[in-house]
Amino acid sequence: MTRITSAAARAPGLRPSVFAGSDVCREAGLTLPGGSRRPAFDDDQWDFTNVTGLPVQLPLAHRRFDFTAVEDPRWRLVAKELILAMLAPRHDAVAPLPRAYRTPLHVSTAKGRLDELTRWLNWLTSRGVTSLGEVDDEYCTAYLQHRRQVRDEGGAVIGERSPATRRAAAQVIVDLLSYGELFTEDRINPALRPWGGASASAIAEMPNGRDENKTPPVPDQVLQPMLAAALYVVNALGPHAVHLAAELRGTATMRARAAAPGPGRRAPRKDPAAFLSPVLDRHHRDRDPLPELMPSLVRQRLRNGWEPGDPLLKVNFDALAREAGYWHFGSPWLPALRPLIEATLAQAGLAKPFQRDAASVRRSDRDETIPWTGPLHRDEAEGLVGIVRTAAIIVVLAVSGMRSSEVMELRAGALQPHQEAGPGMVRHRLASRVVKGQPLGGSADEWVVVEPVARAVELAGQLRDDPQAGALLFGRFAFAVRYQWFRNWVNSPAAQRLGLAPIPADPVTPRMLRRTLAIELAYRPSGLLAAKIHLKHVSVATTEGYASRPGGAQAELLAEVSKYESQRNLDLVWAEFRNYQHGVMPAGPGARELTGFFASIDAGLDPGTPGSPKVQRSEREILNLLSRRAQILHLGIANYCWFTDPSRALCLKLAGTPGADRPLAGMCDSARCPQATHHPCHRPVWADSAATTKTFLDELGPTRKTEKARLEADYHRAQQVLAEIDAAHRTGQEQ
Repeated sequence: MTRITSAAARAPGLRPSVFAGSDVCREAGLTLPGGSRRPAFDDDQWDFTNVTGLPVQLPLAHRRFDFTAVEDPRWRLVAKELILAMLAPRHDAVAPLPRAYRTPLHVSTAKGRLDELTRWLNWLTSRGVTSLGEVDDEYCTAYLQHRRQVRDEGGAVIGERSPATRRAAAQVIVDLLSYGELFTEDRINPALRPWGGASASAIAEMPNGRDENKTPPVPDQVLQPMLAAALYVVNALGPHAVHLAAELRGTATMRARAAAPGPGRRAPRKDPAAFLSPVLDRHHRDRDPLPELMPSLVRQRLRNGWEPGDPLLKVNFDALAREAGYWHFGSPWLPALRPLIEATLAQAGLAKPFQRDAASVRRSDRDETIPWTGPLHRDEAEGLVGIVRTAAIIVVLAVSGMRSSEVMELRAGALQPHQEAGPGMVRHRLASRVVKGQPLGGSADEWVVVEPVARAVELAGQLRDDPQAGALLFGRFAFAVRYQWFRNWVNSPAAQRLGLAPIPADPVTPRMLRRTLAIELAYRPSGLLAAKIHLKHVSVATTEGYASRPGGAQAELLAEVSKYESQRNLDLVWAEFRNYQHGVMPAGPGARELTGFFASIDAGLDPGTPGSPKVQRSEREILNLLSRRAQILHLGIANYCWFTDPSRALCLKLAGTPGADRPLAGMCDSARCPQATHHPCHRPVWADSAATTKTFLDELGPTRKTEKARLEADYHRAQQVLAEIDAAHRTGQEQ
């Protein structure tokens, strides 16, 4: 690339910049591979593409700093000095500045600052400002208002930009003031204090970070068909896609053509008829259909003058030529070869070249086998392999809790050897790098994942084109684009024939998938995710990942899950309190204690006499009282456990651990435990249990008395619980 140098940096008679002639990467502490071109300060374009340690997620456009976008040449030097000062805070000229950053900015952050600085400087130029010394409070306020508003083509205000955008607009002005002593060409008046000296976050009215996460979870009506389709594609279609990918790699294309022999040298000539005739004879003899041309190229032939009725209109001549060892079918060859090609076409026919005899798979909705795909053109085959790769990405993102940046860092060999934790207990681990909040290069970390995630990662490794060890499994991907392709395919006839349910057109992002997983883990055992993934296994894997690396990435996910669990418990206690007020009573051994607790709170709601010492009048006060009970609530599949006293917990007595701080859900006998309650939401579980047990009882023979006695006890217990739930409901309504 030609080096572009700023004229302002070389102008005679000016005080040279403190960074003049500097190696940008050396000053910023960035490492480049040997032989890479090193950006210099005097260049007007800095290319950080090859910097070691940049995250895979960072697009190439964000690795290139183009200062020529600043319209005023004098301000390009100001922009370069500011950006390098923020990349190299330990430079001798930067360290003494009282308001300079003390830690270097990440390359991606510096690129964002440069983009906003370019907007600000060009905005000043458009308003006739020729010197930064002219900037005053009015210009600062006007620019912030300009960046706050979203306007249509006619200039009408149609909305507001996010607080992050407003903060970036204010921050660039604050930075120019903070580093003003460093600038050679121009600077803002150091006495200027825009917005009264407030911070950029305060100016932009940034949220304080303690508010609820605004990223919405994936709606249930989208999550269910999306995850079902992704799992089906990975498990049922994935092995066949691996063979298709191998077939594609083994088929020659023009893109794979070797380089020319060299200057002044030509490849030896070959007689087309002599080499193509055996190929056509084989197609004729074996009745092997000739390769069909893609519809787009057929339309191009028609535009070039081909007759619509020409029998050879849809024949892919280039594919035939590559079978004969050529890279291209020359148009002058056609007149001589036309009779032979037409005869072969009449005998063998025409078909798409890939997956003519596709293997069969079981439909996702019923026990019926059909071919996993129809015949495909090359582009269609490559697209189908891409769909399978996208399905693997969706499974990893939706079930592991990994961020997209961490998935992009996965490389060949990321799937570690599985560990046998016991009979039927296999633990899978993924090795990747955490990027968010980490220094350049990230930090190595491991994720404990469930089998579907491990299978998806293994499939991605088999689909990759790069055979080198350590190659990226997925690389940088635009999830929004890939997901749209995946959804369009699932909703197309090609996938509907496999029995997949259509996916609604709601947006889905990696952040939404991560938040959905956290919420589903917190609200287990219910949820649509649990219908497709053993959610208990996901929870155990996440917890084990946290236990093995307390400061790792899965610790952050577990903290988010804990926050949702607290809110879930409070919501459930509030709902049961409202049920109590409407006459829907709990059942079970712990019902009387829970009802008494609700009655004590409900009594406080009565205004009574003016001299009442304490009356709960606000919803917030009630929630504060209920929160104490919410802290001891544990969810069972068929009951609520109010863990008020470990010494009374039946499960701990049976296990011989009365001092434990949590109940043992696997040993719960809620029909006998004095801290367990049953509610109408649990009725379907008990009803299903009773029906299943009754079916087994009816199938037992007269000789299986022991098993029959056990099942009869289980059946009567389920019937008793159902009767208690119904009786409590009726009693409450009568009251």
